[in-house]
Amino acid sequence: MSAVNLGSKLLAAPATVATREALAGDERAWIVGGAIRDALAGREVTSLDLAVAGDEGGSARRIAAAAGGVAFELSAEFRTWRALARGREWHVDVTRIRGPRIGADLALRDFTVNAIAVPLAEPEAEPLDPYRGGADVEARLLRAVSSRSFADDPLRILRAARLGAQLGFELEPETVRLAQASASRAGEPAGERQLAELRSLVTGPDPLRGLALLDELGGTAGVLPELAALHGVEQNPNHHLDVHAHTIEVLRRLLEVERELDRYAGDAAPALRALLAEPLADEFTRGGALRFGAILHDVGKPATRREHDGGLISFIGHDREGAALVRAACARLKTSRALTRHLEQLTVHHLRLGFMAAERPVTRGRLYDYLRRTAPVAADVTLLTVADRLSARGSGPTASARMIEAHLELAREVLPEAIAWHRDGPPRSPIPGDELATALGIEPGPELGRLIGEIEAGVFTGEVETADDAVALARRRALS
Repeated sequence: MSAVNLGSKLLAAPATVATREALAGDERAWIVGGAIRDALAGREVTSLDLAVAGDEGGSARRIAAAAGGVAFELSAEFRTWRALARGREWHVDVTRIRGPRIGADLALRDFTVNAIAVPLAEPEAEPLDPYRGGADVEARLLRAVSSRSFADDPLRILRAARLGAQLGFELEPETVRLAQASASRAGEPAGERQLAELRSLVTGPDPLRGLALLDELGGTAGVLPELAALHGVEQNPNHHLDVHAHTIEVLRRLLEVERELDRYAGDAAPALRALLAEPLADEFTRGGALRFGAILHDVGKPATRREHDGGLISFIGHDREGAALVRAACARLKTSRALTRHLEQLTVHHLRLGFMAAERPVTRGRLYDYLRRTAPVAADVTLLTVADRLSARGSGPTASARMIEAHLELAREVLPEAIAWHRDGPPRSPIPGDELATALGIEPGPELGRLIGEIEAGVFTGEVETADDAVALARRRALS
């Protein structure tokens, strides 16, 4: 791509327009990294990386002011600030130039495809490309800038896996060797930095390849030791794969379910798409968090594996053990309380629908119990169970085609109810608690709470519509 064409693509990005407006005439500011790489690769340019010789915080604040957005410090260690557009549709990451000039800064960058710079004041100028990153973009190759790239920042091991998957680039053999040599340090970077890369990997276009590359580079044990521990853990005859391979297959099946929601969710598919697109926490949507949950849902199996007489293998309690391990992983990655709780609930509830499949047809009361126990992740975890069941293709009884189809049919029945629960909230008693207590002649307390729960279940099942219905049901339940 010519310098003029590269400049035209950069200038077409709203982030570039706002940045040039804010920093007009600043000849010490350079567009670097991903924006140039993406433009050279023919990808749309949205956000920018900017290297400035002056105050990175001040530059970020000026950009944010021009865009009507906000600015905040991303990393004191790496002297990086982020300017966010008002609608968060783009951002600019501003970093102070390391060294006396831009060439010294490029020498310290991670990969050659990110070690290219053009002046902000003149984006159509010939790019500064001392490591032939443009040629590597054309060859679709990810190559480390120097032999110290991973030693200088072990997060680059995770980033190499993420970028290889995101861009569809091959990793140059020497770069693979360098990453493997530093793999024992992959878990050293701050949890927040690891989470940001993991989020991009998990929610990116090819998370399966990203995880495979992380394994190849030797980084999984440092970044996600809970996932690495699943290698070689054999399962019972319902499964044809060990726990690690099964986990990867669950993710693969979940991606299939995402693509074919109409097939797996029926008429609930449009509402389910909207739910999965909802922002959740830590820049994850619910759909992105569900992918992360698929990776973590069986991490409790190694600790709970038991071999019994006759060769039977069980993992009793792996849902609860897994939730504890998920909580520990989230603490290490510095996730928010909201994301931690969401991932814990996906893990602890991922077996429930499978137990119900043998009970079909499921009563309204049983369905109410499922939704009450799994809220607010009822729809999410139901989809996870679909992917989980599709991934169990062994010779055991629960892996039969009949049992798999029964599970899928049950999921299609449950999903509209789960969506409605998410949208409208749980059923409510038609009579306030104090009025119910008066009608029954009882004092407020645990018994009243229990009876209100019975009434709410009755509303869901259709047994209760009016206040009189509620009182009558409560009297029957109080006597039972």
